[in-house]
Amino acid sequence: NKRNSICFIISLEAVATAVQRVAGMLQRSDQLDKVEQYRRREARKKASVEARLKAAIQSQLDGVRTGLSQLHNALGDVKDIQNSLADVSKDWRQSINTIENLKDVKDAVVQHSQLASAVENLKNIFSVPEIVADTQVLIEQAELLEAHRKLMDLECSRDDLMYEQYRMDSKNTHDMNLIRNYFGEVQGLSDDLAKQLWMVLQRAMGTVRRDPTMLVSVVRIIEREEKIDRRMLDRKKQTGFIPPGRPKSWKEKMFEVLEGTVTTRIEGSQSVTREADKMWMVRLLEITRKYVLDDLIVVKNLMVQCFPPHYNTFDRFFKLYHNAVSMRVQELAAEDLEANEIVSLLTWVLNTYKSEEMMGHPELLTEYDINLMDPLLPQEVVDELLSKYLQTFTSNITGWLRKALETDKKDWFKETEPEADQDGYYQTTLPAIVFQMFEQNLQVAAQINETFKEQVLKLCLKQMNSFLVRYREEAIAYKEDHLRDRQLPQCYVQYMIAIINNCHTFKESINSLKKKYFKSTEPTQNDAAIEKTLNDVAKDGCQFLLDEVFLDLEHHLNELLTRKWLTGTHAVDTICVTVEDYFNDFARIKKPFNTEMTSEAHRRVVVEYIKAVMQKRITFKNADERREGADRMIKEAEQFKFLFKKLTAGEETDRLCDAIAAIAEVFKLTDPTLLYLEVSTLVSKYPDIREEHIVALLAMRGDASRDMKQMIMETLNQNKPTYSGITQPIFKDITVPTAWTVVLKDL
Repeated sequence: NKRNSICFIISLEAVATAVQRVAGMLQRSDQLDKVEQYRRREARKKASVEARLKAAIQSQLDGVRTGLSQLHNALGDVKDIQNSLADVSKDWRQSINTIENLKDVKDAVVQHSQLASAVENLKNIFSVPEIVADTQVLIEQAELLEAHRKLMDLECSRDDLMYEQYRMDSKNTHDMNLIRNYFGEVQGLSDDLAKQLWMVLQRAMGTVRRDPTMLVSVVRIIEREEKIDRRMLDRKKQTGFIPPGRPKSWKEKMFEVLEGTVTTRIEGSQSVTREADKMWMVRLLEITRKYVLDDLIVVKNLMVQCFPPHYNTFDRFFKLYHNAVSMRVQELAAEDLEANEIVSLLTWVLNTYKSEEMMGHPELLTEYDINLMDPLLPQEVVDELLSKYLQTFTSNITGWLRKALETDKKDWFKETEPEADQDGYYQTTLPAIVFQMFEQNLQVAAQINETFKEQVLKLCLKQMNSFLVRYREEAIAYKEDHLRDRQLPQCYVQYMIAIINNCHTFKESINSLKKKYFKSTEPTQNDAAIEKTLNDVAKDGCQFLLDEVFLDLEHHLNELLTRKWLTGTHAVDTICVTVEDYFNDFARIKKPFNTEMTSEAHRRVVVEYIKAVMQKRITFKNADERREGADRMIKEAEQFKFLFKKLTAGEETDRLCDAIAAIAEVFKLTDPTLLYLEVSTLVSKYPDIREEHIVALLAMRGDASRDMKQMIMETLNQNKPTYSGITQPIFKDITVPTAWTVVLKDL
């Protein structure tokens, strides 16, 4: 029923499919004319499908028929085999006794084989002592191939006899020992020959140049022994028997000897010690470089031809030399190396080794890529050496800088002036010495790599900052020593100028080093500190020199605004001459320090002059004295203007000196009722002026009543201008005696 249902469903699907196809063909009325044509086409398709189905069914039926026939034949073959096995089993059971009776025949066959082997080796057996003696002579005469041929004959005879004995009775140790003892000298010959082979291999570099055939003979002998070793090991797997002394493993031993030869060659390159020659490391590394390069070129051009291709001779020697050099430099790195030795070693390891001067030589590059090898020194060892170098360098450079400063200090006390550069500026040798040290160490560091070079530069700058702090301290101490006795040192001013100029040289040298050895344009962490310290040293130096000037001017400054000054004195003339004389020496100070110092001297002269006004060294008695004093102040202000215009090459100097003239105008005024206006003008020009300054001026004038002073002060307080701080202050640092402060409080 289930089968009928399936067939019915299939029939329905077929009818539905046919209806769809017919509907698709007859969608238009004009297609009705082609109904007969459609019917014939569908009939042909149906006939074609039926033919294919019949062919497929026929093919399957033929296959089934053939398979059944083969299965029938196979069944017959299985029955025949079963019968044959039964016959074989019957025959085997019947022949067991016969096989046991043939044991004697088997023993006779083994004995016959042994006797045949003995007969075959009989000639060698009786002539063993003679062959041994001949072989010994050949070994001594270095006739290695012939000696090895005789040795192989002896070993072959011994091994065959022992093998036959082993086959006959493997537990008969007496007969085995008898054969072994009879051939006892053979093992000695083998050892002697091996010694000769190892000796030739140890001298391989010389032998391949002088007599390459000798090296070829050695390799051929080792290859023969390797083949015999393989044959003996195969027989051992089958029979369990292995001749004495096998496997010899001479090939493995050959590579060990070559490795030892290379290691000895590298280790033997040290010809001098540190005690005998400070440059021992450089010499050792150069000899090693030469040995390795020469030897590898010999390997490439000569030795490769003496070994079979499958030995990969050049690659093997390349690795042997690389490993030997690596071991040697690691031994050197473990020693207590000095800073210059560390640099020499690392420069050689990181640069020279892979360069064209050594493993990167054009003749070697075609054979092997050195970049495929491990580094000579592990990175942690390199880092440790670099760290050790930096520690040593830090200690050394601290000592060098201290010594350089001590040497420079001694020059400060000389009785001769310091040297001048090509532009006439005083200088000492300190900057040149310091930066020559830095330059040398940076050049050395650059040989290692860029990163390390920048590390050394940063360390130099860090040490430079510490050094400049000490430099400033020594300059201060130098000034204090001078103040104890101003006659000493004789060239104090000149050397203080040199110290100031050195700051400018230090700045230029630092910038030059950074530009040359530092790729980044970003400032380092020490730049700001170095800049500040150098500015402080230069500023201190300029201040010390100005102090020196004003110590000489002190007596003349004390004469200003006194009765003596009013009646006529040459104090200002002397001040101007003295300042000009000093600034003739100060012309040897480099810019901008020279310019800044001139401006400060100008400001300080004016401040000292105004201080004299504020100290009330004189009180004018009448209008004539006020006019005379004011005229003198205006005249002297003009002298100062002229002097400092001359010193500053015509730059503007009026404002500071105008403060003196403005004060003089307050004194010169004849009508006291107009004092407020004059004072107001002064305050507007110089807003940093304080109340006590105005009180002192009015008191010095001598004709201002208490009420007038109070009125002026109150009015000024109400209309006091604000001080922006843009203009250079004059009155800010001028103190007024305590007496005027008391007067101000009374007001």
